[in-house]
Amino acid sequence: MRHVEFIVLMALIMSLAALSTDAVMPALPMIGQELATTDDNRRQLVIGAFLLGMALAQVLFGPLSDSLGRKPILLFGIALFGAGCLISIWAPTFETMILGRLTQGIGAAAPRVLAVAIVRDRFEGRQMAKTVSMIMTVSILVPVFAPLVGQGVLTFTGWRGIFWLALVLGGIMAAWAGWRLPETLSDAHRHPLSFRRVGRALIEVVTHRTVIAYLMATACLFSAFVGYLTSAQQVFQETYGLGGLFPFAFGGLAGSIGLAAFVNSRVVVLLGMRRLVYMALFGMIGLALTFAGIAFVFEGIPPLWLTFLVLAPMFFCHGMLFGNLNAMAMQPMGHIAGSAAAVIGTVVTAISATVGSLIGQAYDGTILPLAFAFAGFAVLALGFCRWADR
Repeated sequence: MRHVEFIVLMALIMSLAALSTDAVMPALPMIGQELATTDDNRRQLVIGAFLLGMALAQVLFGPLSDSLGRKPILLFGIALFGAGCLISIWAPTFETMILGRLTQGIGAAAPRVLAVAIVRDRFEGRQMAKTVSMIMTVSILVPVFAPLVGQGVLTFTGWRGIFWLALVLGGIMAAWAGWRLPETLSDAHRHPLSFRRVGRALIEVVTHRTVIAYLMATACLFSAFVGYLTSAQQVFQETYGLGGLFPFAFGGLAGSIGLAAFVNSRVVVLLGMRRLVYMALFGMIGLALTFAGIAFVFEGIPPLWLTFLVLAPMFFCHGMLFGNLNAMAMQPMGHIAGSAAAVIGTVVTAISATVGSLIGQAYDGTILPLAFAFAGFAVLALGFCRWADR
């Protein structure tokens, strides 16, 4: 497999979770109405359940891939994701929908954690950070266009068509990976599957100060971002009344993250991950505090143009941070890449899904909860990075 094909395939595999999260956003009001959910904030569970399932399963798929190889576990996860799509398609009640989304999340955990492990199998250091940034540059096209695609599917087929689309795309990815992707974990580097070994890997990850510090910094930043994801539909469609223009607003902001990933892939080898992380963090903190101040002055609803003026560069800083922090956390764990990626992914996703859902549930018709969350967690992330360097 050539490098370009590898980048594109890994990007699509890694973006399966983003597709399942973002494409369904325009359909949340219709899902809530058809499945008799009266509480508007309860609709956010359609997003939260998926993220929770992904958090719970990563710690299982990583060690399995260290023992059985990356490829078979990847294909099994995509198949489980497809089963969750079918449950959601045929869901007669909101509770069944949540079960389907939880199953989808469990299945999507395998592509999410194994994409990182496969990249770590092939690269390390700055080259790994560059490759991850290139993958993110391609994969960010999914959240940019996913809400627009979801809106289009919703118009012609109803909300169940969105899950049919996810099922078909998952099948295409599975067929492509099954045909073209080589196994990246050699027999010499495989380990017998045992609870003792998984426990040792878990202990090694959570007791390594550098790993846990960058892991927690990532979790802080991603918690605020998940809060944005779960409440974005309400913010843009209800607070600002954008209606059918929501996919364009969401996609435009997601595009700034993709631009950051592209820029990072070009400069990380020259400047190094650590320098870029601190540059982006200080920029993020300044912008987040400005965002919180503006939201407070305008009593929670600043003009839409002003909100975009601050959010776009703030998300650019986010895009610079995610790939670098993940690569820095994985750097010392090359000998247990699958297990380490699983533990890191599980902890980050579990924390961010839980805290981010609480931020989303705090939605009160204004952007104040979101603004204060971005500011507070950016400062916490800086503290964890400083701890790693101590």
